Amino acid sequence: MSNTELIAGYFKAIQTGDMPTLGSLVAADVVWHQPGRNKFSGTHTGAEAVFGMIGGMMQDSAGSFKIVDVKDVMGNGSQVAATISFSAQRDGAQMALNGVDVFTVENGQITEVWLYSSDQDAEDAFWGNV
Repeated sequence: MSNTELIAGYFKAIQTGDMPTLGSLVAADVVWHQPGRNKFSGTHTGAEAVFGMIGGMMQDSAGSFKIVDVKDVMGNGSQVAATISFSAQRDGAQMALNGVDVFTVENGQITEVWLYSSDQDAEDAFWGNV
């Protein structure tokens, strides 16, 4: 499986709720860089911390947080970038933004992730600024 196929599979697992596949694709010691200045921002180390952060996003959005569309998945060696759109609803507020996710893939697993938002201020306001 190529690195771009692995990342396409990662997004499919997220969109379909396939937790066993998702868990197998993320390295136990993954380093995840969540952008912005909100309660989820910062560097999260380890799959448990990352899945805990995503679980918090799901809880705060009453399960509405989702990857709406994966537009492009592009690879360059161990680096893979994907252009996406994502959305969520929370306490009467709505968020619908685009993003770029950049992954490092090593030995068939995601070892590092950098996320970029098309409107970080809007995302921070949605999740709650710190």
